[in-house]
Amino acid sequence: MDSTSTKQDAWFQDAAAAQIKGERMVRAELLNGRVAMLGFVIGVLTEALTGHGILSQITFGVLGLS
Repeated sequence: MDSTSTKQDAWFQDAAAAQIKGERMVRAELLNGRVAMLGFVIGVLTEALTGHGILSQITFGVLGLS
């Protein structure tokens, strides 16, 4: 192979690697957003069931108060 072909192959490999990384980042961010929404909904439901706000839930859990 000549140097032009080798450089072109390297460019294609780098472009493919960048595209794969980008697709993985998009999927990771989608998952992160979905987990954050789930955590928020669980916090709101817990607040509705217990009558304690999110901050008091965290404080009670740390301090062991009821």
